[in-house]
Amino acid sequence: MNVIERIEDLRNRRGWTKYKLAEEAMLTYSTLSAIYSRATPPKIEILEMICNAFGITLAQFFAQNEEAQTVTEDEGELLELYRTLSLEKRLALLTLLKNN
Repeated sequence: MNVIERIEDLRNRRGWTKYKLAEEAMLTYSTLSAIYSRATPPKIEILEMICNAFGITLAQFFAQNEEAQTVTEDEGELLELYRTLSLEKRLALLTLLKNN
């Protein structure tokens, strides 16, 4: 699978339009459209922005294993909130989650 096919696959799995992907990746629609119309892989900086929108790393993007885990929007939000917590609150949250 080439880079553009992989982007398309990930986009379709989420039910996103090209416009939605551009918005989530903080790219202009014309930038994303140019990638598709030229059928040339994006620069690494652009690909990183696209991966961030999908909640995956570049390594996950290029993983041959289809089992590579992706982060859902909800999981991404939880991770962002978790990162803002103090160490004490992180430990309390982990204890709570482990006891359920």
